Amino acid sequence: MKQVLSFQIALVVTLVLVSVSACAPDKVTTKSSLFLSDHSAIRAKRQVVPINELQPTSEQQQTANVIVKVIEKYHYKDVALDDRMSKMILDRYFDALDPNRSFFRARDIVRFSLYQDKLDDYLKIGNIEPAFEIFRLYRKRVTEAVAYAQKLVDKRFDFTIDESYRFEREKEPWPQTRTELQEVWRKRVKNDFLNLRLMDKKDDEIRKTLSQRYTRLLSRVEQIDTNDIFKTFINAYTLSLEPHTSYISPSTSKNLAVNMRISSEGIGAVLKDEDGYTVVQKTVIGGPAEQSDLLHSGDRIVGIGQGLEGEITDIVGWRLQDVVEQIRGPKGSVVRLNIQPKGTETGSKQRTITLVRNKIKLEEQAAKSYIIENLDGMKDIRIGVVEVPYFYRDFAAQTKGEEGFRSTTRDVRNLLGDLKKQGVNGIVIDLRENGGGPLSEATELTGLFIDSGPVVQIKDVFGKIEIKQDPDQTIAYAGPLAVLVDRNSASASEILAGAIQDYKRGIVIGEPTFGMGTVQTLVDLGRFVPGRKKDLGRLRLTMAQFFRINGSSTQNRGVVPDIQFPTAMYSEDYGERSLQNALPWAQIRPANFVAKKKWSIPHLKHNHRNRVEHDAGFAMLADREKRYLELDRRTEISLLESRRRSEWDDREREQLAYKNRFRASQGMEAITFIDPEDKDDKESEATQRIELNEAALILADSIQMQTGYGYR
Repeated sequence: MKQVLSFQIALVVTLVLVSVSACAPDKVTTKSSLFLSDHSAIRAKRQVVPINELQPTSEQQQTANVIVKVIEKYHYKDVALDDRMSKMILDRYFDALDPNRSFFRARDIVRFSLYQDKLDDYLKIGNIEPAFEIFRLYRKRVTEAVAYAQKLVDKRFDFTIDESYRFEREKEPWPQTRTELQEVWRKRVKNDFLNLRLMDKKDDEIRKTLSQRYTRLLSRVEQIDTNDIFKTFINAYTLSLEPHTSYISPSTSKNLAVNMRISSEGIGAVLKDEDGYTVVQKTVIGGPAEQSDLLHSGDRIVGIGQGLEGEITDIVGWRLQDVVEQIRGPKGSVVRLNIQPKGTETGSKQRTITLVRNKIKLEEQAAKSYIIENLDGMKDIRIGVVEVPYFYRDFAAQTKGEEGFRSTTRDVRNLLGDLKKQGVNGIVIDLRENGGGPLSEATELTGLFIDSGPVVQIKDVFGKIEIKQDPDQTIAYAGPLAVLVDRNSASASEILAGAIQDYKRGIVIGEPTFGMGTVQTLVDLGRFVPGRKKDLGRLRLTMAQFFRINGSSTQNRGVVPDIQFPTAMYSEDYGERSLQNALPWAQIRPANFVAKKKWSIPHLKHNHRNRVEHDAGFAMLADREKRYLELDRRTEISLLESRRRSEWDDREREQLAYKNRFRASQGMEAITFIDPEDKDDKESEATQRIELNEAALILADSIQMQTGYGYR
């Protein structure tokens, strides 16, 4: 099995071909209902499943038994399946079904508490009936809630009453009574109504939209079948161990294989479902969405229209696959999306963007280079930049024996040669947003900057430690070096950044990285059942952990940069450290390596602080992160219409003020409002270069401090 440094991607649906290693979980993903973001949605039009057919199969019981045995023997974390774990599984299963505590009542939770110390024993013998019993009641509760919501839609709401709606209820007590639960739904429907009202929708149109939305909610739950129930229950068990072990059903495995092989025509985005909302997890480099700079990670898609004139349909509450089918389309066709940008609360003013569908340009995803020069304070120093969006290797071509197969290391080696020929004085490796890739690429790419030595240590489930060495004794680039990272740099990126930092080969700049320091592999469950011909699915299993050559783990803490940007303070609750049950940071014995000369970091930090303290670009980035964090931590919203409108206007004015200060610093004219479809290429490029230019200036400072300045 190939070792791939990757994030969990079982709960997303892609609109185009993307690398399995380039997709990262985030804080929001862990809050999402497992049902509503599952690959099981990728199938033909579903039918309502009769409730009496929701019974476990003998095959599922056998699969559960096999999964328990595989985890007990091979999982990296030694956790007993006991009464304590049983309670965790039960709690997580309830959270998976009803993450916002809007359907079950407290008495339902008490009713099933009899299983809290029995699920461990049941799982060991493959008894999964309790999961189905709980789900059957869940479906009944959803039916009741939707029926009540439909009655509320036709009522009149008074938006002059000063009351609030708690939309984030995952830490709230379960409603005690039917009346208390109905009050939750009264405010939810009122908030949904107000959201559409603030978008200047007419009352009749709002009632029609909400009625359809709640009908779809019930329809999605009625279409959940036995495979979905089994998968969600088993993942309640696996995720109680740690965040990256999960069960992948046979149908999901096939769909993942298709998504890895086929490049679909679309907008180039990875989507997920978050409690009925379609959220952009990431845009794919080289795709229409990324190249337009109009759609970004964290944006919510709330409406879809076909062509330049087609009516935009509300898609809140749609199944993820239905959304995908509406966004996909032939190359050259137009799709219009109503979005709520990241950093705005649910129901805020929508923005319409227009995208032309296309195929992903694979060349756009490869490593690329360019030169930064003539910045204030840089003097005549020229800094080369090598941008590495993700780690890739054409294993198929390599297996066939093709000598010219593509890989990150091969491409970067050529780029380094070109930059040296152009006379650069130093090089920045840009690993921002790089979520990982093959282990071989992490070690080989690191080897381009060191002559020889260890790169990373791997400790397996049995305690054995393997040290991966630089496979090439030569060095492709020996000059001044910096590595730029952010909170989404993960796995293979963290191995490279950590090794460069440990060898003191270069300066690591940016934000603490994601903290993904574990190794997963796909296990075919059928191989553990002799004679079994039918596919039992796969188990994505955490089997090992990465350690830096200094003995520290990259797990949880990530790689902490030598020089941190101001935005780093807003990444504390991000990445692995924000995930429940994440493996803790750990340490083993250092490998045998020799560090290079030390950098004069205090002086570089001093110069950095002086530059960014009054920099309009960094002020804009920090303001944006502050707003994101404030909204992310918010759990309530006012149902007073005048206050909601005032809050929206205040936030837009603040955002516009920061943007105009930045535009002024770049010699651009001020704007009077923010139009998402009015793309300003100059402003967009300047925004993307804020952090990169500072990294170049930090490296230029270092070069000026060194004797022998100007060497290549």
